[in-house]
Amino acid sequence: MNKVEALGILGLVLVIACFTSCKGEKTNSDMKTSGQKNPNIVLILSDDQAWTDYGFMGHEHIETPNIDRLAEESHTFTRGYVPTSLCSPSLASLITGLYPQQNGILGNDRILPTDDPSKKKEVRGENFKPLIKQFEKFETLPDLLKPKGYLSFQTGKWWIGNYKNGGFDKGMTHGDISRGGRHGDEGLKIGRNGMDPVFKYIDEAVEKKKPFFMWYAPMMPHGPHTPPDSLYQKYLKKTPSKYVAKYWAMCEWFDITCGQLMDYVDNKGLTDNTIFIYVCDNGWVQNEDNASYDKVSKRAPYDLGMRTPIMIKWQGQIKPLMDTSSIVSSIDIVPTVLSLLDLEKTEKMEGIDFLDQQALDNRETIYGEIYDHDFYSTEEDLFYNIVYQKPYKLIVPNKKNKPNEKIELYDIFQDPYEENEISEAHPQLVETLTKKAIEFRN
Repeated sequence: MNKVEALGILGLVLVIACFTSCKGEKTNSDMKTSGQKNPNIVLILSDDQAWTDYGFMGHEHIETPNIDRLAEESHTFTRGYVPTSLCSPSLASLITGLYPQQNGILGNDRILPTDDPSKKKEVRGENFKPLIKQFEKFETLPDLLKPKGYLSFQTGKWWIGNYKNGGFDKGMTHGDISRGGRHGDEGLKIGRNGMDPVFKYIDEAVEKKKPFFMWYAPMMPHGPHTPPDSLYQKYLKKTPSKYVAKYWAMCEWFDITCGQLMDYVDNKGLTDNTIFIYVCDNGWVQNEDNASYDKVSKRAPYDLGMRTPIMIKWQGQIKPLMDTSSIVSSIDIVPTVLSLLDLEKTEKMEGIDFLDQQALDNRETIYGEIYDHDFYSTEEDLFYNIVYQKPYKLIVPNKKNKPNEKIELYDIFQDPYEENEISEAHPQLVETLTKKAIEFRN
């Protein structure tokens, strides 16, 4: 064998070796140049569920086999966060990729200083009109997907009037206050009353040969906690509290609907070309002696209200990974989707592509902000600013609205339930993070 022949054989061996080792999931940059058809996008939103309340997150009793499977098949961040622990502003931030102070949706109901609080239902529609008009100026994820030919469908919770205000082509929520519009109206039937509207929208997109974006945001496990009796009885055997049993049963019922959705996509042969994303709007810790929640969770600045697993799956394109060390935010979801589609995020978006490891490593902080449920303005109704700088979390109460509360610092990696407040031991860090909170606020 001469040298030329030997080199030729060596080159062939190297090509085969490279092909073999490079098979499998592609990186984001690989995907952008592969000629891949635009993927469908299914966004699954849990409603009022603590980060602890999943099988894969270690809950001792709650069974969530479908979400557990999604977590195993996804790039899953176990330390995801929402920017605020209340439904309406959390969802508005998710779909715009903007913090509440940027998009103006601070709470659930807008009450002016001159309003009679007892007439909140009557005045909400009129008070929200300026916010809806302002919101329509922002480019939502459905808006940004339109140039790529996407159809967008809304089901479940939606607080910004009609579904069209979010850029959706079709949806379940009419938003008419006179017909019960507020936080989803007809959309609130999804999941609890079956999945037919979701399946119908998917069939429509398939028939039209269009990629689709699906907003699946059922009011589950959110109250009223009215699970099927079989699930209720199952969990009643595991807890002396009927309220806890109902909540646990709701978590599994929600999981069942997620399985129905994922199975339908799979049965249509769409799984390989569908991105699944999972996130929860805010946490919930069920009281044992009544149907309400513990104040350490929803509307609170603590992790039981703010933390959520965040997952993203694209079979064959995104490598499954259980990431327990990174801190990410739901405002990163829109930039990440846009990056996967080779689209640019808008100038106002502060989130990153969280599949870009360098961007993840370079980011120092993420933020949270909590306002009153019945809000008027960012100046009047701010309760807390929150700064996350791994492994720490600083909570800064607004002196005007929380005059008796002090700054709190936690090491959320060593102390995930925030039981040991350590601000006195780290005065310099408190000062540094407080400055960052003030800069974010301004």
